[in-house]
This record gives sequence, C-alpha cells and structure tokens, in this order.
Amino acid sequence: MKNFLLIGLVCIVTLVGCRQEPADAILMKQLPAIYPDYIGVTVPVDIAPLNFNVLGDGIDIVDARATGSMGGEVHVQGAYADFDIDAWHSLTEQNMGGELTVTVCVRKDGKWLQYQDFKIFVSPYALDDWGVTYRRIAPGYEVGGDIGMYQRDIHTFKEYAMLKESAVPGRCMNCHTANRTDPAQLTLQIRGEGGGTMIQKEGKQRWLNTKTDSTKAAGSYAYWHPSGNYCAYATNSVHQSFFVGKGQRIEAYHKFSNIVVLDTRTDELILAPELMTTTDLEIFPAFSSDGKYLYFSTSKSCQVPAEYLKVKCSICRIGFDAMNGRFGHEVDTLLNGPKDNRSYVLVRPSYDGKWLMYTVASRSNFPIFQSDADLWLMDLRTGKTRPLTEINSKDTESFHNWSSDSHWFVFSSKREDGMYAQLYFASIDEQGKVTKPFLLPQRNPRKFYREMMDSYNVPDFTKVKVDFDAREAHRQVFRDERIQVKIKQ
Repeated sequence: MKNFLLIGLVCIVTLVGCRQEPADAILMKQLPAIYPDYIGVTVPVDIAPLNFNVLGDGIDIVDARATGSMGGEVHVQGAYADFDIDAWHSLTEQNMGGELTVTVCVRKDGKWLQYQDFKIFVSPYALDDWGVTYRRIAPGYEVGGDIGMYQRDIHTFKEYAMLKESAVPGRCMNCHTANRTDPAQLTLQIRGEGGGTMIQKEGKQRWLNTKTDSTKAAGSYAYWHPSGNYCAYATNSVHQSFFVGKGQRIEAYHKFSNIVVLDTRTDELILAPELMTTTDLEIFPAFSSDGKYLYFSTSKSCQVPAEYLKVKCSICRIGFDAMNGRFGHEVDTLLNGPKDNRSYVLVRPSYDGKWLMYTVASRSNFPIFQSDADLWLMDLRTGKTRPLTEINSKDTESFHNWSSDSHWFVFSSKREDGMYAQLYFASIDEQGKVTKPFLLPQRNPRKFYREMMDSYNVPDFTKVKVDFDAREAHRQVFRDERIQVKIKQ
C-alpha cells in the first residue's frame, strides 16, 4: 500500500514540476483568439468542460486559469486548454449564478504573453437533461455513407451510436423524436425499401406502415402529444434541385405534404380532410404544451422547383380533442407568410407554455439549405414576436428544440463555414432574454471539428440515455413485416 502511495506522490510531483509558470509575461491589450468562441457565454452547471484552442502561429504552450467569483479555481497547461471534468464540474457547481474569470497565457517564440481576461457566466438555471440526440450526416445529397443517429452525454465528452446506416444498409433514417425529451416514448422513420414507422414505448419496438389509400406517403417530421397517446406526422415527399454556377448549391422542397395524427394505442390515423389533408402543403406539426392545439406550417401548392421562390409558409394552429381523438373545426393563422413575404416553419412550443420558437427564411419549407434562415421567438402570453438577434448569425440557423424545463434550447447552425451544421446551446430567462450561444464542447475542439466530416441534424435533448436496440431495428427492417394502420372513422 505504501508503494502505491509513493508512486502516486511521485506522479503528482512530476506533473507539477513539468508545469512552466508564465513568469514575466508580456501583457497584451487584446482578448485571446480562441476556438470555439467561449468568451462571454453562459453555461449550465456540470456541462462538459469548455476546452479551447488558442489560435495563432508559433504557440507551443497554452496556460489557462479559470477562477470562480464564489470561489474555486482550475489551472491547466498544455497544447490547448484541457480542463479536468471533475474539477470543472466542481468549479461550476460552486459558482452557480456567478461567473468564471479566465486568464490565458501562451508561450510564443520563447516568450510568455498574457491576454486580457474574459468571463464565462454560470447560469442559475440548471440543465438536468442527460444529453442530446442527433443525426450525423455528411452534407452531401445522397443516401448512404455513414449516416447515423447518435446520443451525447453533455456532461462529458462521450458519444454513443444508436443506429447507424451500416446496420440498415441503403436506408435513410430520420425524424427520431422523443416525447418532450423522454425517450421512453420514441418514434423514427426509415425510408426506402423495407422502411416503416417505429413506435417505441417502454423499450418495446413496434413497426408500422403509416401509408394508406387515404394518405400519399408514410409519416415523417413527428411530434408527440404530451399524453403519449398520440403522435402527429407530416406525410410528404422530399426532392432536390441543383443550381448551375456559383452561389447557392441546392434547393430542397416538398411536392406535397399533409398532417395526420396516429393514435398509438389503436394504430389508427386521425384525419381532417378539409383542414389538414388539402391541396395546400401542411407540414412540421407540434402540439402545444397542454396538448389542446396542434401548430403547423402551411403553404400554397406551387410548381416546384420552377416556382421555388413562391414557397412562403404561414404558422397556423388547430384545436385537438385528446379525449375523443378529434381535430377542431377551424384553423387559426398566427403568422401569415405570403402577407409578410417570409416563410415561417419548424414551430417548437416551449414545454412551460410561454414561448413559440420557429425558423424564418425568405422562402422554402426546407430551411436548412437557406442561408438567411434565422430563429425567432413569440411570447405566447402577449403574441409579440422578435428575431433572436442574440443567437442568429449571417448563415443558417435551422432545427431547434427545448430542454425539459424550457430554460435551455439547442439549435443547429452553419455559421462557421456555411456547409457543416453544428450544435449550439443557449438559455432563456423568464422575461425572454437569451444568452450568447456556445458550441457543443469537445475534448480537443479544433482537432475534432476540423476532422468531423458530418453535419449535426435534428438535435433534441434527452432526459436520460436512450435505450435503443439496433439489432432489433435491423431485424425488423429486413423482416419487412409491418402493422398496417387504419383510418379512424
């Protein structure tokens, strides 16, 4: 036992001895150029450490010290700022509602330089969800490759594959959706031969054929009713057209789209032919926090792709009677796309009933390819709307979802290079004030994101780690036996 203690003591002394204190550092009149840009961001307690690289040539050592306003400190030195997970968590827990002051020194050309300090704010709002789920997909335009559904523990750097294309070759998996971050109720759609709609409840998979003689396609773009008894889907087809020359590369569009609701207890589809299954394109359903309304986007049918500039979506809502499984009799228009010369899509109500977040672009019902796509917010208590200038960039902000307590949200953005979508997080307070977003932390962020050849797609929070049986999904896809849904009369 003494030998082990001696070895441990020697290791500690050795590590301390290896650190070079930045004595006589030259004070710089500028902030450090770091990647990712974590300067002034607000983070939750216990988030994975905000490791960062310092940009610039000739830097061989980075020395970073984070000091809490309520106490505590972490100090690291190396090729980049690599904070210990447990020490970082201890520091953020001690400073919940306070701030961290970060001091960065670098050794460059044999001399130490010290930059101006910057702040990282620790939110008073906890983020108790386990992690996030997402699809990783190359930013190409074909099925195949290494497409997959993944989940990430946001408190560490661990990522886990849920279902990869290698398990279901030649199929495209999309629209994995949990019920308000609870993966005990989960749905996803497999496109292509052997495809189908999966409903998973309490760990048991059921595979359905949601296409009927009364609907044009199987379900996608799903959203659960808070009761878990229903799940809304859009039934549509996705197409692509490519531009010739420089500038925009692609326009994605839907030739048709309607909305149906599946009763997950009886495997029946609930339709509203005159309101939700029309010649217009109804798309992106989302139930209100109390389940009494179904929000969606809608646009007039156009001759796409030739008339792609005419696709302007409005945000509407319709009542829903969960007791009897019936739609209401009227559709209310909340935001009129054609009148405003905009397209409003991807409605996401906060689970506390206060906010409605959505994407705004100049056109299209497929915003991920629209460089002018931004996130906007509606206060459901007053009806006031505004662009989220705190988080929007000059490039695409598209898919977004709320944390279980509605004080945090995750969204995808192409702000870094216009090609790859990455995940950002931000918080919102009771008055609707939104904090500067921060990029999903990685162990060595510059190396990771330079080598990552995938985009992050359809992100969502998950309360706990998702228990998903990929082997069972493989068996079901290639067994090609589906429960045929019926139309509720």
